Amino acid sequence: MDSVCAAEVIAFTAGDGFPLNLHHFPPSAPGPSDPVLVLHGAGVRANIFTPPVAQTFVDALREAGFDVWLLNWRASIDLPPNEWTLEDAAVFDHPAAVRTVLERTGKTSLKAVIHCQGSTSFMMAAVAGLLPAVSLIISNAVSLHPVVPALAYLKSRYMTNSVGRFMTYLNPQWGLSAPLGWPSVIDFYVRALHHECNNPVCKQSSFTFGAGFPTLWRHENLDADTHEWIKGEFAHVPMTFFREMNRCILAGVLVSSGKHPELPRVFDAQAPKTDARFVFLAGQNNQCFKPESQQRSFDYCDRHAPGRHALYELSGYGHLDVFIGKAAAQDNFPLIIDELRRA
Repeated sequence: MDSVCAAEVIAFTAGDGFPLNLHHFPPSAPGPSDPVLVLHGAGVRANIFTPPVAQTFVDALREAGFDVWLLNWRASIDLPPNEWTLEDAAVFDHPAAVRTVLERTGKTSLKAVIHCQGSTSFMMAAVAGLLPAVSLIISNAVSLHPVVPALAYLKSRYMTNSVGRFMTYLNPQWGLSAPLGWPSVIDFYVRALHHECNNPVCKQSSFTFGAGFPTLWRHENLDADTHEWIKGEFAHVPMTFFREMNRCILAGVLVSSGKHPELPRVFDAQAPKTDARFVFLAGQNNQCFKPESQQRSFDYCDRHAPGRHALYELSGYGHLDVFIGKAAAQDNFPLIIDELRRA
């Protein structure tokens, strides 16, 4: 089922004028009708939440009565390629998206479900006090504290500062067609090292986003159609992001460059400037960001508001399969919907 084909697409601009859009899906059943803003990660798009499964995450939210808004922020492969950073998205994209949804719905607040780098950038904005109208934030995989497996740590530290100097982007589409030069070298390396499946984009995605075999899901959690579908769902990610994330991984917490005075230099050095309640989800088998990432962020939030927030470790799941897995509708969506309904 491809729910995005039925979406109302609403174009708007970020705070710096960059073109963004929202995919709107009204509720399909009676319910709370609260607006829920949903954010994708790096190098994908809003469509990532509508894989070819019987019930997508969008379907589940609509059937529970929620008004669903998928954001294509500047990391989306549906938008013009750009050398984005999490900081830029935090300051320019997410406040503008929240404002647009509230203007369109006439509501005074909304809830958010955020994944991976959509989560890190949105959390930057939230704890900096830039999203006062967001009442609940459900974060998957990573938020304020990026902790990665040892091999991914070494790859981030050394590749970003060596080979990364000669490229503007990494692109999982190189598995299908790699230009001459460094892209061909990387494609050769990935084909030589990764034998976990026969999908070249799946293997390139594992290399791009970490050092797992695979990195972004457990193969047993994906059905054959979804595993094939991902060939068209991953593309360019700029080295500006990888350099930024490398600094954060080395620090053990999100840090800013000082480019945007609205943002703190270290994101856990002070109390969060938001009244939002946080729910942290961590796949037990995540090979992209370790579950410890979400544990640390939960501990930070719980320290400032004891007993208010929640943390769940999802048994048998990794990273993106939390949303696109063949059994995610039974295993994970009810938990998310229960948290969205909670006062």
